[in-house]
Amino acid sequence: MAEQEGGVRAIDAHGVIGDMRTCALVADDGCIDFLCWPDLDSPSVFTALLDGDEAGLFSIAPELPGARRQQLYLPDSNVLQTRWLDEEGAVELTDWMPVQEDKHALPRLVRRIYAVKGAVRIYVRCAPRLDYARAETTARTDGESIVFAAQGQRSMRLAGSVPLTIEGAAAVAHFTLDERECATFTFGCAEDEQVMQEDPEHCLAHALAFWRGWCRQSHYRGRWREQVMRSALVLKLLVSRQYGSIAAAATFGLPEAPGGDRNWDYRATWIRDASFTVYAFMRLGFKEEAHHFMHWVGDCLERSSDIAHKLQIMYRLDGGRELPEQELDHLGGHGGAKPVRIGNDAFKQVQLDIYGELMDAVYLSNKYDQAISHRGWKTAISLIDYVCEHWRSEDAGIWEVRSGDRHFLHSRLMCWVAVDRAIRLAQKRSLSMPYARWLQAREDIKEDIWTHFWNHEKGHFNAVLGQDSLDASMLLIPLFRFVGATDPAWLATLDAIKERLVCDGMVKRYDMHSTPDGMHSEEGAFTACSFWYVECLARAGRTDEAHMEFEKLIRYASPLGLFSEELDARGRHLGNTPQALTHLALISAAYFLDRKLSGSETHWQP
Repeated sequence: MAEQEGGVRAIDAHGVIGDMRTCALVADDGCIDFLCWPDLDSPSVFTALLDGDEAGLFSIAPELPGARRQQLYLPDSNVLQTRWLDEEGAVELTDWMPVQEDKHALPRLVRRIYAVKGAVRIYVRCAPRLDYARAETTARTDGESIVFAAQGQRSMRLAGSVPLTIEGAAAVAHFTLDERECATFTFGCAEDEQVMQEDPEHCLAHALAFWRGWCRQSHYRGRWREQVMRSALVLKLLVSRQYGSIAAAATFGLPEAPGGDRNWDYRATWIRDASFTVYAFMRLGFKEEAHHFMHWVGDCLERSSDIAHKLQIMYRLDGGRELPEQELDHLGGHGGAKPVRIGNDAFKQVQLDIYGELMDAVYLSNKYDQAISHRGWKTAISLIDYVCEHWRSEDAGIWEVRSGDRHFLHSRLMCWVAVDRAIRLAQKRSLSMPYARWLQAREDIKEDIWTHFWNHEKGHFNAVLGQDSLDASMLLIPLFRFVGATDPAWLATLDAIKERLVCDGMVKRYDMHSTPDGMHSEEGAFTACSFWYVECLARAGRTDEAHMEFEKLIRYASPLGLFSEELDARGRHLGNTPQALTHLALISAAYFLDRKLSGSETHWQP
């Protein structure tokens, strides 16, 4: 059901649609309550999910108050269908965003409602509130459509196949559909002629052909294919067709704990998350996305003038470097969770691990796709030289703590990965490099980890230098092949993580009491870490345990197979959604576990 306690729409009661420029969330009551337009990181047009209906929504629903509601995606597509089933009638609402040939074209929403059975009354209400619901939005009639306008904002238009009227600043329609009749509504830019001229049948057929054609590129035929392909389709929605960047999630401001203050904006490209996404795409056979992301990263680096700051942890989707954090005090927050933030001051942080994730993606892209260019290798050399000089430094770590920089094992590990992958790439492609210096740096980092991050008393690795602490990012140690997955030292660490951070397969990032992060509220279990845990179990030979934990996890997915960032104790979704890191971790775990269960070793060997 779309509502949980207090009348707030549940995060996991939503589907997502998009055109690889922006995304909209569609609740299972037929309400679009979140849409940023025209780009994913533009100001929102509908923001009811983060406040209430007065913050903007687009609702279409039949008057069937006792009906059962369902949502499903049309097979192998990002076309969403919401259904109402009742003795008196059955209705289908199909939602999609056309994928246009011109990747710079402004997005449109198309919504078609169809009476499957019986004559049914339908109610439509479209009430955009422009500029994060900050701008006073007005509505006026323009021919047979309604135009919404606000000072300083691009005007929007709603056109429909039935008459529309105005109530306040909203467009409404109240009409009856007889059995097998349908009505269509298109929402987009007021100046976009296609909004008025949309041919819904042709548009839908084109959208389905695009998504199904893309899915056919995948060579994955293993277990859980439906869940794996849904995750791939989610990741594809987060890829920018304009730039090649990959957003971390489609939303901002959704809380990591009910009523908490961990409410961040994830509509940006984290180098770490996007590099992992490249890995997931390539595993499934999607190489174009990897190629475009690498090109985007190269452009970001070329626009940087200072080598010491050549690589930020995150960028705007267009490659911009500034993401100043703001609080939207006028929004009440999802379930009262405040403040609602846009932008993210973490862009100023130093996180040394990003060099390792990026170089691993570069290495895999070169191994399974295209060879690195001369200019690309020159850039890589400068980045690895920077790592060689700074790997001993403190940083904010993978979880972007706001309580001061520290020496994190994960950051040290990924510095080792950066140098290791650069050496391997140079050897594979016969590229020039400062061979002795890099070999020495790789050995020095490895020795430092074993000397300073191994807890001799407890018999496992420590997450933070000088502290008896554990962190779920340590699950990446064997996944990046720093130690063998069955090494006794690693197995002891895995068991310690299981004891202190895992509950029924759900994995906490860290113990916030022993590792304070500068925030005041609690948080849920981190879903991506839970899938990392599954893969670690499988690689350790604990296949039955891994299989069982994976089956539990995929049942925490929404009814549509989507995942947000975190899970609460009851398995309900928390945080921004859908989250790329979770879905790519699912793909990786499913891929390896399937091969393990089939008795074949994965051919993906860095």
